Amino acid sequence: MSVAAYKRTISHTEAPRQIERRILAQVTSELEQQFDAFDNAERKIDRLQVLADGLRHSLWRNQQVWATFKMDLMEKENNLSPELRASLVSLAIWVEGHTQSVLSGGKNVKPLIDINRSIIDGLGGRAFDTAAE
Repeated sequence: MSVAAYKRTISHTEAPRQIERRILAQVTSELEQQFDAFDNAERKIDRLQVLADGLRHSLWRNQQVWATFKMDLMEKENNLSPELRASLVSLAIWVEGHTQSVLSGGKNVKPLIDINRSIIDGLGGRAFDTAAE
């Protein structure tokens, strides 16, 4: 099956929220595989090595996902409430800034993972299930 045919199949079988959730889960999994070595590194040189060993690429992918979310949220056609859209845009801006701090070796990766996991849960409906209990 060609890549184009595969993409068409996915777009016909998955809702946009499912696609967003799946992509965010993939990039979050990448971050989870690498964050421990980075966050627990005692020296900046060790953190920079973890970045060079693949974390930088995972952070870039995460930032791309959030940039895409932000662009979509800013579209007039977006059906989310204005309040939710504004909150998510603010979160996307925070992710951008925090990622830059991580790339310089100054901040930990775990807060990015925590944010992603919260959004993944929300996209899966778990946040709403918990609120209903």
